Amino acid sequence: MIELPFLDPHYPNQPFPPLSQALDEPNGLLAAGGCLSSARLINAYRHGVFPWFSDGEPILWWSPNPRLVLFPEKLHIPTRLAKTLRQKKFEVTTNHAFDSVMENCAKLRVNAEGTWISEEIKRAYSKLHKEGVSHSFEAWREGELVGGLYGIALGKMFFGESMFHTQSDASKVAFVHCVNQLKSKGFALIDCQVYSEHLASLGAEEISRAEFSQLLTIYCSKE
Repeated sequence: MIELPFLDPHYPNQPFPPLSQALDEPNGLLAAGGCLSSARLINAYRHGVFPWFSDGEPILWWSPNPRLVLFPEKLHIPTRLAKTLRQKKFEVTTNHAFDSVMENCAKLRVNAEGTWISEEIKRAYSKLHKEGVSHSFEAWREGELVGGLYGIALGKMFFGESMFHTQSDASKVAFVHCVNQLKSKGFALIDCQVYSEHLASLGAEEISRAEFSQLLTIYCSKE
């Protein structure tokens, strides 16, 4: 049986355990408990930690090794996606439909990976959005939301959380829009959490947890 450090739900600024204490299996599991207050979530991302848990579980906190990241200047646009972008099939926006993006991501995860985007998660990140911390990027076609993603912006880093599409290439178009927006604002790194072929095809790469922690110190220090 795994025994994890348990965070106090009434102490949102309680430090996380050192990332070196994260488990190898399951990869990156670091702590349990705590809360999903804005202070706790911001504290987590600043220290390279994110929540991921299913209904019926305590809040679980993760810092996997290796970490999938994208340096904005290394964005790769495959030939087919470049054609889609030239054709301008989709209208792209920023922060126009945050809650709808989350709802669509939650529906996708119910079908594919379980219900980790719970009502509790939705409320917490929607509150962060109202506070100007979490953001969404959307792809539309004929007035319908067909793709998008959301995440957290702190310092010069963006921490991607989830993405969805209902039409081919829509999430990739939203992602390209996201990267270009962040790059124009001087962002240095996008955290993609764990490996996926989808993101690797767009230029994301794996780095060690130690290197990720160093980049956090450089780009995500408190303003």
